[in-house]
Amino acid sequence: MFSSLADSLDKTFRNLRGVGRISESNISDALRDIRIALLEADVEFSVAKDFIARVKDLAMGEDVLKSIKPGEQIVKIFHDELANLLGGDQAPLDLNQPAHILICGLNGAGKTTTAAKLANRLKKEGRRPLLIACDLYRPAAIDQLATLAKQIDIPCYTPDASETDVVKVARDALAWADSQRGTVLIFDTAGRQEIDERLIAELKRLHAFVKPRETLLVADSATGQQAVSVAKHFDEAVGITGIVLTKLDGDARGGAALSMRAVTGKPIKFAGEGEKLDQLFEFHPRRMADRILGMGDIVAMVEQVADKVSEQDAMRSMKRIQEGKFDFTDFLDQMKMIQRLGPLEGLLGLMPGFSKIKKQLPSGALNNKKLKRTEAIVLSMTPDERRRPEIIKGSRRQRIAAGSGTSLMEVNQLIKQFAEMRKMMKSPGRMKDMMRQMGGPAGLKDMMKNLGGKMPF
Repeated sequence: MFSSLADSLDKTFRNLRGVGRISESNISDALRDIRIALLEADVEFSVAKDFIARVKDLAMGEDVLKSIKPGEQIVKIFHDELANLLGGDQAPLDLNQPAHILICGLNGAGKTTTAAKLANRLKKEGRRPLLIACDLYRPAAIDQLATLAKQIDIPCYTPDASETDVVKVARDALAWADSQRGTVLIFDTAGRQEIDERLIAELKRLHAFVKPRETLLVADSATGQQAVSVAKHFDEAVGITGIVLTKLDGDARGGAALSMRAVTGKPIKFAGEGEKLDQLFEFHPRRMADRILGMGDIVAMVEQVADKVSEQDAMRSMKRIQEGKFDFTDFLDQMKMIQRLGPLEGLLGLMPGFSKIKKQLPSGALNNKKLKRTEAIVLSMTPDERRRPEIIKGSRRQRIAAGSGTSLMEVNQLIKQFAEMRKMMKSPGRMKDMMRQMGGPAGLKDMMKNLGGKMPF
């Protein structure tokens, strides 16, 4: 997400920081590069133009030109304006009763999956969401929502397959909801391949009847400029209250996120990054600006880890490390924890400066298939070998390679790396240095503690 834009901006700001004296000339050069980067990222032209103009006015201020580190000042100005462009502060859902949420958007944007993801998120927050299928046109749309609802154990209203009146469906669903004691009703609506009069007319009728607190537009971030046009049309038709951007993990540009908020004036409330039903995250503009500028998002990293790793498991692993007893059995537990966190690249991408670290990693280092091969090697060891890696010599290594379907070289490499890791763990000074490098002066461990989170090491 935003990787191409982040790389372009990183190069521009690196050059700007190295300039001893800031002038209108080198500010103009930098902003020209930034404007090109924004347009290549699919940011709408007028949005990019207005954004650059605001940054230039602030960057040419007397305080910036006379400051000791003008390059850093301009980076801060850009960061603050980028956060404002994305929406400033995070916008929560309006869940005052009656808490009705209408999901709208084009076909293929991910409306049905987003409805289920949102219900799953609200359930974890202690609410009682209900899902209501109002897409009466797309084949199997009702079955899809019912299947997803079953996976997350949430009641779902499904109309008869012959039903064609969406308002009647909504009326029947409201009567059904009274018996379910739900606190939030989520209506999944029909979409089209493109906006047409029939779609808008039906949506207006449903909207007028349901009177939703929230009308959320689900938009595929990879559609770029089209997403901006879609947002304007839906907003004019029913007055959307927020945007959910989907498939952000598969879009290296991210221009839609920067444009839609500016064009509609409506906040981006959630972002979908992945297909799993727990991969819907609150959209925090300032934290997203941090990520675009390579500053990471430690808070999001903590939240994701804390949600999927039990504190008991994390503390047990930490204790084993501190006691110098960490073995391949513990290592296997760690790998299972990591796999529960989802794609490793996405999680580590939240670390400050990871974009630079990533370029130095060997090809495929974060590939999930490589993790699976490593797991296969450890599973091919006997319990005694996992507890005492030092006994794994020649013939044992050959047996492990054959049993795991890997090469002897891969087995040797893993055992060597594990030995080096254990040696580092037994050196408090080296561990402390590593933590400090990852989390700044306070250390990542202290940061996690302050945020109430935990890490699986």
